[in-house]
Amino acid sequence: MISQPKYKALGERINFYDALMEDRMMKTDEKPYGFGRLKWVSTNWLANHLGDDMIILDVQPDIHDYILTHIPGAVYLAEKTLRVPLKGTPGVILSPDIIGQIFGREGITNKTPVVVYTAKGGFRGWGDGLDQCMMAYTLLRMDHQELYLLDGGLDKWLAEGKETSQKFPDITPKSFKAKLHEDMFIKLDEFMKVKDDPNTILLDARPPKVYTGEAGPWIRNGHIPGAVNLPWARLMTAENKAELKPVDEIKALAEEAGATRDKLVICSCGTGREATNEYTIFKHLLDYPRVRLYEGSFTEWSAHPELEVVKGPNPR
Repeated sequence: MISQPKYKALGERINFYDALMEDRMMKTDEKPYGFGRLKWVSTNWLANHLGDDMIILDVQPDIHDYILTHIPGAVYLAEKTLRVPLKGTPGVILSPDIIGQIFGREGITNKTPVVVYTAKGGFRGWGDGLDQCMMAYTLLRMDHQELYLLDGGLDKWLAEGKETSQKFPDITPKSFKAKLHEDMFIKLDEFMKVKDDPNTILLDARPPKVYTGEAGPWIRNGHIPGAVNLPWARLMTAENKAELKPVDEIKALAEEAGATRDKLVICSCGTGREATNEYTIFKHLLDYPRVRLYEGSFTEWSAHPELEVVKGPNPR
């Protein structure tokens, strides 16, 4: 841990913080970057650590994508495995006991270093880049301790001509003791109490036309009153939706949307999946102190006919 010196004024502390952030958020090939239990690594870093004692988790959108090609030693786990209906509500994360069995079967313990990656997928090509942040969020939610996201995923790995494989690794099942981190997410009753607080910023990570209500599959399209649209894809490069933009650009986009460090940031979207991109970025790349994910998101909100839905480009 870096020891912090004493300060004569608040300005000195802010300057120290900015310098620390600049150092720890720098995208580098040599070391992981980020904060807390989740960090990002480059393709070069992973190539240099393929022999390490860790699990490389391939979460490409289709099992055939993994069979077609994957990073040497990687084991497959579909992100879709993580969510099933609950009392009729679609897309609810499985209970800790079931999730623990799934992760254990992949050879993961709570302390096993895990690198997660995805890709567009060479078999059907329908990947959107969100598989890896959804998997990362779920691992963190269930008390995994050392997690890495491959910045740029398999698509960048392939573009650089790095080694691939079609071999399946020999994985020994382990014991994963899932424990829920309830401070990571927010349920509807608590959400209702804090969403309109001036010290709260509610983000909607969906595309603009879905946010405005021009498109969408819901019985009532639109957005939650007060939600500010920050499409998750704006934080990623145009060419590769699994690759982060430069950190200073991400920080500027966040602040432009009103998501500043002094506020409680609630990340939402349609089903809670797109929001995992912004949760991981705000919490573990930008190091915001108070970040929650509204897992029910617009699917849950719009299913309650008594709750208002707003259409158009404005939050209210």
